[in-house]
Amino acid sequence: MTTTESTEGPAPQSLTTAAARKLSTTTKTQPQMQGTSSRWLLRMLPWVDLESGTYRVNRRLTYQPGDGRITFTNTGENVRVIPQELRELPPLRGFDDDSALTTLAERFVQRRYEPGQVIAPAGSPEAEVLLIAHGKVSQLGTGEYGDNTQLDVLGDGAFFGAGVLTGRESTWASTYKAITPCIVLVLERHALQPVLDQFDGLREHLSRSEQAPPQNKQGEAAIDLASGHSGEFPLPGTYVDYELEPREYELSVAQTVLRVHSRVADLYNQPMNQTEQQLRLTIEALRERQEHEMLNNPEFGLLHNTDLRQRLHTRTGPPTPDDMDELLSRRRKSRFFLAHPRTIAAFGRECTKRGIYPQITAVQGHPVQSWRGVPILPCDKIPVTKSGTSSILCMRTGEDDHGVVGLQQTGISEEYQPGLSVRFSGISDQAVISYLVSTYFSAAVLVPDALGVLERVEIAR
Repeated sequence: MTTTESTEGPAPQSLTTAAARKLSTTTKTQPQMQGTSSRWLLRMLPWVDLESGTYRVNRRLTYQPGDGRITFTNTGENVRVIPQELRELPPLRGFDDDSALTTLAERFVQRRYEPGQVIAPAGSPEAEVLLIAHGKVSQLGTGEYGDNTQLDVLGDGAFFGAGVLTGRESTWASTYKAITPCIVLVLERHALQPVLDQFDGLREHLSRSEQAPPQNKQGEAAIDLASGHSGEFPLPGTYVDYELEPREYELSVAQTVLRVHSRVADLYNQPMNQTEQQLRLTIEALRERQEHEMLNNPEFGLLHNTDLRQRLHTRTGPPTPDDMDELLSRRRKSRFFLAHPRTIAAFGRECTKRGIYPQITAVQGHPVQSWRGVPILPCDKIPVTKSGTSSILCMRTGEDDHGVVGLQQTGISEEYQPGLSVRFSGISDQAVISYLVSTYFSAAVLVPDALGVLERVEIAR
C-alpha cells in the first residue's frame, strides 16, 4: 500500500513572486480594479475634523421621541403589534406600564384591504385607531375647488386615528384608500373602554396627554414671542430649551492588514513600486467600504437615520417627477440627490414618457443629470431589493446650513491620507512585511429635515 503526499503547501499570505513578475517584464499598466466607483457621497459631503473621536449634536428640546414608526411581529399570516411600540402613538408617549400596553395590543384586530378599497372615508365618525402593518395607503382630500387631491402616501409602520385614545369625538378629515394589498391592525373605540376600566394609570395618562406642552410644527419646545402689538404691551418671557441627552457620534473604523513579501519588495520594484501599488488598491477598497457603511450602517448610516417625517413613498411605484418634487420640497437648500444608477435610469424613463428632458449640470467637472437644478448623483451602495425597489436620498449639507456632514479625525499617527493611516506592523518569520491600514469615519444629520428618502422606488419596470 502506497501513500501519496500532497505537494500543495500552505496558502500564501502575500503576493507571490510569480504574480509580481507580471509588473516587471512588459510594457504595462498599473493594476486595475473593477470595484472602484465614483464615490460621490464621500466627495460631496463636507468633512468635520474631530479632536476627540466623538461628535455631539446639540438640538432644541423636542417632544417627539422615538422614530414615529410602529413595529410588528407575525406568526404566519397572523400579525400583531409589539406592545412597547404603541408608545410611538402621541397619546401614549412616556407611558411605562408594559402590562397595560400588552393588554391594549391584544385588543387590536387584523383586517385586509385590496387595492382601491377605502379604509376610512372622509366625514364618517373617527372611531378607530389604525396601524398599517404592511402595504401602502393614500391619504386623499378635497381641494379648494372641489377636486380630489392626494395629501400623503403612508407605508409600513404608519398610523392614523390616534386621537380616539383620548376619547375625542370627531370625523375623518381625509379619506384613506389602499394603493396596494394592505394589512391593517384596528382598535375600535368600544374595545378600548374595558382596558381603561382595568388600568387607571392608562386612563390618567391619556387624560393628561391632551394637555401637551407648547411646541412648533417640528415638535420643538415653543419660544414665546409677541408681534403686531402697539403701545406698552407686556412682552412674554421665554428661553430656549435644549435636549438633555443629545446624540453623540463616535468614529467608526475600517481596517485591514496589508502583507507584502520582502522578496517582492526587494526584487520586483521596477518600474512600479509593488508596495505602493498594493497600498493604492487596498485604500480604494477601504474607501468603497467606507461609503457603504456611511449609507447602510444600522448605527449611523444615512438610510437608517432618516427621520420618519422625511421618509416618503412614491405615488404610483416608479420614480416620477412628482415624487422628486415632493422629496425636494421637504427641505431648503438641497445640495444633491443620491440614487442607484438603475434608479436614475428608471427616473429617466418616466421623464421620457412625459416628454420631459432633465437638464445636465456640471459637478466637479463631470456632467450629471439634474432635477430642478439639483444634481442626481449615482451611488451603487444604495441597496436594490430582490423585488426591484430602491431608495433616493436628498440632502442639505454642511454645519453652517444645519445639514449632513461627514466626520473624520486628521493628524493621527502615521497618517497617509486625511483620516487614514498606514502603520508598519513588523516582519514575520516568513519574511512577510505587514502594514496596518485604518480609516476612521462617520456621518451625522444635524437636524431631521436635512435628509430625506424616497422609499420603495420601483425600478424593475
